[in-house]
Amino acid sequence: MRVLIPAEQIQKRVREMARQISDDYQGKTVHALGILENGFIFLADLVRELEVPVICQFIKPRYRADGSDRQEIFFSHELDIRDQHVLLVEGLVHSGVTNEFLMNDLRARGAASVKLATLLDRQTARRVKLQPDYFGFLVDSAFLMGYGLGSAEQTNRNLPYLAVG
Repeated sequence: MRVLIPAEQIQKRVREMARQISDDYQGKTVHALGILENGFIFLADLVRELEVPVICQFIKPRYRADGSDRQEIFFSHELDIRDQHVLLVEGLVHSGVTNEFLMNDLRARGAASVKLATLLDRQTARRVKLQPDYFGFLVDSAFLMGYGLGSAEQTNRNLPYLAVG
């Protein structure tokens, strides 16, 4: 395992992102919607640094293959986000397909605004036109772990840094 982004660098960038988000949402309540599992540590650190009121909730998208190359994406529709300013919080944006689906669905359900914050942005893997509103680091490494991202065995999420396995 090789450290790619040390803990101190992550925390510095999270604070910078929080300042920007706080400025953008001045006078509003942010409805932070964390995407499990990869986004939980990032969400926790980010919301502690925000200087605006925050409501935190989590969603876990579920996928079902239909026998072809398509996949269906499901997530809880129990969230009351009508007229809320939603900040979707992700650990790593890869293809962007799930994020785009969730953002479109949240807008269709009446959110006042929907923005995407991600710690890691792997633009080289993008399959849709999606640009996060806030991102920490651009990455190209094939497999990252730590700071909420798990190894193939789902371990190492607790590492305070990001590493290449």
